[in-house]
Amino acid sequence: MHAVIYAAALSMILPLVWVILTSLKTQPESLSATPTLLPAGGPLQWQWGNYAEAWRMAGFDRFYGNSLLVAAVVTIVSVAHNALAGFAFAKLRFRGHRATFALTMATMLLPYQVYFVFAYVFCGWLGYVDHLQALIVPFLASAFGIFYMRQSIESVPRSLLEAGRIDGMTDFEAFRHIVVPMVRPALAALAIFTFMGSWNNFFWPLIVIDSTDNFTLPLAVNRLTSDYFTPSPPVRMAAATILILPTVIVYLLFERWFVRGMALTGIKG
Repeated sequence: MHAVIYAAALSMILPLVWVILTSLKTQPESLSATPTLLPAGGPLQWQWGNYAEAWRMAGFDRFYGNSLLVAAVVTIVSVAHNALAGFAFAKLRFRGHRATFALTMATMLLPYQVYFVFAYVFCGWLGYVDHLQALIVPFLASAFGIFYMRQSIESVPRSLLEAGRIDGMTDFEAFRHIVVPMVRPALAALAIFTFMGSWNNFFWPLIVIDSTDNFTLPLAVNRLTSDYFTPSPPVRMAAATILILPTVIVYLLFERWFVRGMALTGIKG
């Protein structure tokens, strides 16, 4: 079993290792008919300048701010909305409870491309096309996030909520002081999912953003493959490494909570 797990982990991490090592090679090395894993020479002879070249050519100093702003706002607001909705579906009973939840889950059946047709029309009505708001508003809540938080909040014992209501707590106060502390691992896991999805989103920004000043990092990296730029493969790999580095850091910082959140999801109290 461990051998299977290690083999699966290696198959997933090997492309990332290949990208990082290729970013430190010279152009002839990266185009060699007999590719090598490690760059020639020692670490002091590796082509660290490829990162400075990728940063300069892609204009990352401008686009990093756009990506950070969009990913941060989407993560904070979306997690809050999804948690509140998950709490309502898990612990509250109101007219149309089942029908509303079923309708919410039904939106997950829509293909990705079909959903963006409606999102584009909606952003057009609001005047958000070619603005950063178009990258934020359609993702302020998600059916997956609501379902994930509902399953996590189901594990909170109802007796605790009833005790809070006896003490005079409102539903929101019970959510804030009882539910949130107990589902923090699930909140952290959902935050990681949301941040990574927003940070790596390419298809939607490609459709809705036209101005270069509003580009996010995936669009900036994509420019390196256009006819306007002719960087070497190592420079492109360096740009890809710069793009994925924040998501790796976020995951490493919240890994323990992420694992706990995935383990607790689905356990009912």
